[in-house]
Parts: sequence; C-alpha cells; structure tokens
Amino acid sequence: MKFFHMFALFILVFSTNISAIEVKAYPLKKIADNAYVIHGPLAQPNKKNQGFMNNPGFVVTKTGVVVIDPGSSVQIGRMVLKQIKTVTQKPVTHVLNTHIHGDHWLGNQAFAEAFPKVMIMAHPDMIKRAKNGAAKQWVSLMSKLTLGATDGTRAVIPDKAINDKHTFKTGGVEFRIYAPGKAHSFTDIMIEVVEESVVFLGDNVLYKRLPRMDDGTFKGNALACQLAIDIGAKTYVPGHGPSGDKNIIIPFMNYLKIIYREVGIHSEAGLADYEMKPKMLSKLQDYFSWSGFKDELGKHISLAVLEYERDEF
Repeated sequence: MKFFHMFALFILVFSTNISAIEVKAYPLKKIADNAYVIHGPLAQPNKKNQGFMNNPGFVVTKTGVVVIDPGSSVQIGRMVLKQIKTVTQKPVTHVLNTHIHGDHWLGNQAFAEAFPKVMIMAHPDMIKRAKNGAAKQWVSLMSKLTLGATDGTRAVIPDKAINDKHTFKTGGVEFRIYAPGKAHSFTDIMIEVVEESVVFLGDNVLYKRLPRMDDGTFKGNALACQLAIDIGAKTYVPGHGPSGDKNIIIPFMNYLKIIYREVGIHSEAGLADYEMKPKMLSKLQDYFSWSGFKDELGKHISLAVLEYERDEF
C-alpha cells in the first residue's frame, strides 16, 4: 500500500511538472484599436515549436476580453494568457473556437482554469464531434507530434453552441458569426468583430501555408473565401500565416479553385490521381514556397478527385 501511494505521488508530481513546462512568449501584433494576434510558426506541430502553429487572437472590450483559438495545449494557452496580461488585466469572458482541429482549441484548458465562469463557444457540430471522440484523438495526436511537449493538456470542450448569423454583444463590442457549411472542416465559423472591422477566419483561409483538407471540400472552402471577402472588413486573420487585408484571402481561394478545376479536367481525360500531379505543377508555381506544399499537394489531389466524383455541388 505504501508503494502504491508513493507511485501515485510520483505520477502526480510528474504530470504537474509536464504541464508546467512553459512555451516561450511569441510577440503580439496589434491589428486594430482593441484587437491583437499572436502569429504562430508555420511548421507542423513538433518538439521545437511545442505544438504552437496557429494564430490566437483576442479583443479587449469595456468589460473583459474575448479570445479566439487559444492554441493546441494548456501550455500554449497559458502563454497566450500571459501575453493578454501585458495589454490588460480585465478578465477573459469568452473563448471562441473556430473549428474541430485541436491545434486551435486545446488551449481552452488554460482559460477554464484561470476564469471558471468563462463562456467557451463553437459550432454545434464541433461540440458534437469533440464529445464523440475527436477531442481525445487530438489530445493524443498533439502529444505524439510534439514528443510529449503538450502532455498535461485535457480537452475542455466548448459549452455554448453558435451557428451561422449568430450575433452577440459584450462590453460594447458586437461579434457576428458566419458558418459557411461545407468548408474546411464542416464545423467552421468565422468571427467578425464589427467595431474593429476585423474578421477571424479560422482555417477557412490560410496564407503562406497549405492545410490538411481531409475534413473539408475544395469547392465549399472556395465559397467560404468569397464569403469572407464579401464581408468587406479592413483586416483579416487567417488560421495560419500573416494577417492583412482581403488580398491575403485571394491566393488561397485561387489555390482551391485551381486544384478542383485541374482535377476535373484530368479526371475527364481518364487520368488517375497519381498521374495528375506532374501536369498540375506548372499551374501552382506561386505556392511552391508555402509551408506544407510538398507534404499536402498529393493528398489534396486525391481528395479533390473523390470530391469531383461525388459532385456534391
């Protein structure tokens, strides 16, 4: 029995030490009067970046702070919280998660621990999928990819569902939700901060990086890009890569259209997916330098072939 208690204590201490490992502070960028972003690295989650790769953002209102996509671990969430405190000591009142992929939302834990009354919001299908096993899968995947750098993270699943055309106001700031449907993951939202003329895009738009498309559609995602442009905001924050005006959306939208169009042409000509890649490279030269191009292009072609064969639209 004594051995059991000692072993249990060791596990507790070891787990606490793991979760106490700090992520270095990444710089804040002020993108509007009261809106900020921490632009993460573009590489895949790994031991060096400790799983940090997305763009956590926050908006300071009169009464508190609204956080968007706090990152992929409790450690990253704590880093984001520390950076918020360099701007304001107001409490975090809301956390919004843009979609199911864990590199964007597993940092929820840090905010739930620091602010027990915080409201965590997401698309209803994101909440459903997280509860049905996706949360557990993402916790495990992040640990594997980072060789344990995210250990100690537990999935704090959002508790408030928000869908297309949902609007809420807090601290004098209005947040409008756009849910494009069949886009990056079928669980996506984009968030317009009206007074700041800022839109947080989630992974409906990436810039200088290509995403996994296993859960989405090329045609639907391109339509989501156009929806974002039509909002007419001054500043857009992609899920990964630098923020900017509407011109950061156009390259990714064009990539999606090129992939789907070329796959259609080559499919009608009777080519298999593995035969298409060499013929498509000349159309994609603008993306050779984008992070993930070599790893994702082949998969994107195969997924686009399946989508074209289904002809869902």
